[in-house]
Amino acid sequence: MKVVLTKDVEGWGTIGDVIEVKRGFARNYLIPRGLALELTEENKRFIDNILAQKARKLQREKEKALELAKKLNGVEVEIGRPIGVTGKMYGSVTTSDIAEKLKERDIEVDKKKIMLRSPIRNLGSYNIQVKLHPEVSATIKVHVVPESK
Repeated sequence: MKVVLTKDVEGWGTIGDVIEVKRGFARNYLIPRGLALELTEENKRFIDNILAQKARKLQREKEKALELAKKLNGVEVEIGRPIGVTGKMYGSVTTSDIAEKLKERDIEVDKKKIMLRSPIRNLGSYNIQVKLHPEVSATIKVHVVPESK
């Protein structure tokens, strides 16, 4: 029996794939769980329409990410942190701190998109990558300076 997948099924394929399975597997497992539809011309068009909508949505998201990347590239952010008598920085700079500083400049970025392996614990300048989309990223410069009292 030929079916068209409506969702990704591990080991069988991804949405929109037409696969050949045994009739019992299709009728007792795939179709009742909403994982597949019997292959008819109407069902194939339905799935193709869904895939086209997803492609358009992904394209719009990529275009928005490209616009934001243009705004972000080359942006420099300065973050002040208190320094002890030994010159050691108290606390650290996290993705939340960076996202907050960007928000002050009217640039909305989710902190989860800021690629920081671990919090910054030393003074200095750092190039930080911001992954806006699987295919789009930008680089910002973060300056960690002593906080003035």
